[in-house]
Amino acid sequence: MTLHLIKLCVGIENIPHLVERQAWRLEQLRSSEGVEELRHRTRQMPRRGDELCDGGSIYWVIKGVVQVRQRLLALNAVRGDDGIARCDLILDPQLVATRPRPRRAFQGWRYLDPQDAPADLVLRGAGLDEMPAKMKQELIELGLL
Repeated sequence: MTLHLIKLCVGIENIPHLVERQAWRLEQLRSSEGVEELRHRTRQMPRRGDELCDGGSIYWVIKGVVQVRQRLLALNAVRGDDGIARCDLILDPQLVATRPRPRRAFQGWRYLDPQDAPADLVLRGAGLDEMPAKMKQELIELGLL
């Protein structure tokens, strides 16, 4: 059975900023470690890893709103520079916009059942990425997005 993660995307302003940041990070990993995979390091190894890697995604909360997801490809146990066990979430570089959904702040990551996950967004015409954040938030609150 598929399961997802949800996580805050701290310091990111919008989806294009996340794309830019991940491209920079991937280039940094290529040059320093020769790694060709996009990864995000987290403190805890999910116990339900088999379900996450069975078609699961990580849903990113940007500025208090779930806006985008990335497919989880693998979970790798690693040891940080401090000697503490960590988990690298191996991510598909493809970002998929989702129907915006408000989400309060939380620490770390949480499991997200598929029935609770926002649907993928099919954009027609101008993208939501170009819409001012305040306008987007008001439309979400009105139930129009």
